[in-house]
Amino acid sequence: MPRLMKTSTKTPATLAVAASFLLLLATAAGGASTPAPFDYAGAFDKCLQFFEAQRSGKLPADRRVHWRGDSALTDGFSQGVDLVGGYYDSGDHVKFGFPMAYAVTMLAWGVLEFEKEMVAANNHQRALDAIRWGTNYFVKAHTEPNSLWVQVGDGDSDHLCWERAEDMSTPRTAFKINMTHPGSEVAGETAAALAAASKAFRPYDSMYADLLLLHAKQLFTFADTFRGRYDDSLQSTKKFYPSGSGYQDELLWAAAWLHEATGDEEYLQYVSRNAEEFGGIGWSVLEFSWDNKYAGLQVLLSKALLAGGGGEHADTLRQYQAKAEFFLCACLQKNGGHNMKLTPGGLLHTDEWNNMQYVSSATFLLAVYADYLAASRGALRCPDGEVAPGEMVRFARSQADYVLGKNPRGMSYMVGYGSYFPTHVHHRGASIPSVYAMDSRVGCMDGFDRYYNSKGADPNVLHGAVVGGPDAADGFVDDRCNYQQAEPTLAGNAPICGVFARLASEPADASDNSNRPAPSSHSPPSKGSPLEFVHTVSNSWTTNGVEYYRHVVTAKNTCGHPITYLKLHVKGLSGPIYGVSAAKEKDTYELPTWLTSLAAGEQFTIVYIQGGPAARFSVASYKTA
Repeated sequence: MPRLMKTSTKTPATLAVAASFLLLLATAAGGASTPAPFDYAGAFDKCLQFFEAQRSGKLPADRRVHWRGDSALTDGFSQGVDLVGGYYDSGDHVKFGFPMAYAVTMLAWGVLEFEKEMVAANNHQRALDAIRWGTNYFVKAHTEPNSLWVQVGDGDSDHLCWERAEDMSTPRTAFKINMTHPGSEVAGETAAALAAASKAFRPYDSMYADLLLLHAKQLFTFADTFRGRYDDSLQSTKKFYPSGSGYQDELLWAAAWLHEATGDEEYLQYVSRNAEEFGGIGWSVLEFSWDNKYAGLQVLLSKALLAGGGGEHADTLRQYQAKAEFFLCACLQKNGGHNMKLTPGGLLHTDEWNNMQYVSSATFLLAVYADYLAASRGALRCPDGEVAPGEMVRFARSQADYVLGKNPRGMSYMVGYGSYFPTHVHHRGASIPSVYAMDSRVGCMDGFDRYYNSKGADPNVLHGAVVGGPDAADGFVDDRCNYQQAEPTLAGNAPICGVFARLASEPADASDNSNRPAPSSHSPPSKGSPLEFVHTVSNSWTTNGVEYYRHVVTAKNTCGHPITYLKLHVKGLSGPIYGVSAAKEKDTYELPTWLTSLAAGEQFTIVYIQGGPAARFSVASYKTA
């Protein structure tokens, strides 16, 4: 169904706060902490299952959504191009390239920020698989440097039928942008998705990462050279995903992600040179979405600044950061008269139509920025008071908890999570019996008569789908016809997947230690030792009267040669340890299984949790290449 777009307003911004970057390592505390009220790891797993349910094309044999079958196996063929694959957008079967690319960007950003947490939740590989399903399709769709296929299927004709993807009878017309029919928004967003994904894949598949980066660079050049609104070129998309904010935010967003993926100065120069003209430092916004990238752009560029990469562009990046903090303060209700609205139950509210997409994206930015600030033990300074990183995480958790059932209705807005969730989802595949349960074809209009208007519950549970959600008064009608509230989307699900992974690693009763000086120690390599250890305490909490600490140990290779074999001796360890593999000898550990060698100058991180004094690390033996 068509999406509504909220236009941003220009308002004054808060001043920036200097901080330094931290990818906050966090792992479950085992029996040392009070169990979390929600199973965030389970929610993360289900979130990824939703993307499996939305797959178009030839499905893999190891799929987990068994009620789905192969579909749309000839997409693009009639127009001489292979467009098989990708994702269906929502409850329909159109492949809209613009929101699909945004979803892949956000999945990749989540992997980059919360990789260790996803590994701990045993779902890092599935997250990469979800990204790859999208990026494989984008590579196919980018058939020439200055051409991109951006849509398959027509929204109007698709919405006239209610049928399974496996039975589709509607036209599968494909639409593209090129030099004479430009579309800078969708070309820029696809470039951003491919750049972000290239960085996510870099440690695991460098050749694939190089391929994605090549396409990302070409698409950015195409978007920037042949500027124009994509919904002016493609009238078929104007009703469904119109470009309300224009294409300038996507150009800046793509350049920022290319800088993140490559470190090349030219992309930082681009976002600095065009900061004012393109609205990057002029727009203070109250939403982050598939259409409006300004808040996400501003947070991402704040990361570049806080990581010390600003250089001559630092002053401009501080202006980006000020705008990022305007958005975050507005979410936290600390922004004077320019706050985002909250429902009586405490949910951020931006729009009556699919409001959860805005909750999902805002919660992601809050979690990410809190971790950035935590590195310097800094805080967010808002017009209405200072907010510590721990408080930002708690607010993000409140939004995630609302989604999972801590709300006035006691309903989980994630399908399949808990015992009370929407059972009449606006989704064709969920509402019609599977092709494996009923092999007879369901016709275009038969689906409306027999299933769309049925009061019966969905025969297929669309696990992990975050529906549009409640209205401004926390009201929700679980009705298949209620597409404003009961329809899930790729764009709504993607950001919150990473949030669930992040929260799964956070003890429920973790105290806010952001303003306490964290104990730290620096151990230069002793004579003959190949490693330099840096030891910090990143968090603490009290359980049953005992104070526990989350210790983070960074081990850097300082010997000048790649280390291919390593044994560490850890003395005084009394709690769980992560990031190393246990050896046969007592108190001895080896490199983790995913790390076969440690290059000169590189480092890896170990996390352990215990009460009392810190453990002591030393090198027992090692080999170099």
